[in-house]
Amino acid sequence: MSTIKTSKEINHNRRRFLRNAAGTLAVAKLATMGSANAQSSANAQSNKPNPAQVPQIKPGTNTSFGSLKQINAGLLNVGYAEAGPVDGPAVVLLHGWPYDIHSFVDVTPLLASAGYRVIVPYLRGYGSTSFLSSETFRNAQQSAVALDIIALMDALKIQTATVAGFDWGARTADVMATLWPERCKAIVSVSGYLISSPAGNQVPWPPEPAFLFWYQYYFATPVGKAGYAKYLDQFNKFIWHQASPKWNFDDATYDRTAASFNNPDHVDIVMHDYRWRLGLADGEQKYDDLEKRLAALPPITVPTITMEGDANGAIHAPSATYRNRFSGKYEYRLITGGIGHNLPQEAPQAFAQAVVDVGGFAD
Repeated sequence: MSTIKTSKEINHNRRRFLRNAAGTLAVAKLATMGSANAQSSANAQSNKPNPAQVPQIKPGTNTSFGSLKQINAGLLNVGYAEAGPVDGPAVVLLHGWPYDIHSFVDVTPLLASAGYRVIVPYLRGYGSTSFLSSETFRNAQQSAVALDIIALMDALKIQTATVAGFDWGARTADVMATLWPERCKAIVSVSGYLISSPAGNQVPWPPEPAFLFWYQYYFATPVGKAGYAKYLDQFNKFIWHQASPKWNFDDATYDRTAASFNNPDHVDIVMHDYRWRLGLADGEQKYDDLEKRLAALPPITVPTITMEGDANGAIHAPSATYRNRFSGKYEYRLITGGIGHNLPQEAPQAFAQAVVDVGGFAD
């Protein structure tokens, strides 16, 4: 069975699930996020400033960032791209799995040309980011990853920034805004409120949404870890097709990102992330107080725009279920046109516009 055929079949299941089982999701784990009325267009407009319009750009216009930089920050030597004026308002763009900084290869020049200082780091386990010590536990729990970005901001002498991301990056933005709101001018979070806890993830899923989480259960086993390491390229390309079924990326686009998976810590970091979420791997005691705060699912008070692609093949909550998790100025945006999970790379103009707009919420 070909990868393309399989991804179409998975997308069929996803559509059927989203059409017929939204109510089931609400009473399962997503119910812990609370319920609220969907954000009305009138309310969205009342929060919306009149910022500069980001110019249109064809996705894939840019293919590289030029030279990258390295800096010691916290537990890591972080590889990152930087663009725009050093004295411009700071924006930190955060990728997820299985992606890398190239998700923002078109977003970055748009923001830089608008006067922002744009920082795009490889997360731990990706690209040229490495641990300073071989003795450091290869931990990917949510508070540890967020602390990496706080340490990076400290190293770069950035006191506050707009933090924007998707997948792991959106979760990290949510965590930063919760634990260190004074460091976040505003956030853009694709797929909304992604903070969770191992205890909260013990609620069983119905069969269809559980099916969409197949890789998490695979990773919980020794054979899953071995299979991911052995078939890394095929595995992550398959996830791209599943998560963005209408995105017709070419091999060169995938290969530019796939190079970042050759990081020696990548497999361990990915395994720990998903095993920790399910309560199958321990975190570190030094993060217990932070995780206890996050487990309460506190509201995010900083200005926020949440976004979703209309063809996101990764499981995601309906926007109404997390609306009451954002108590500051807020707007939800659905990006149409077959946009999948990797929203900033598939719809760079829309993502960059959200970054510009949400900064206006805070002004």
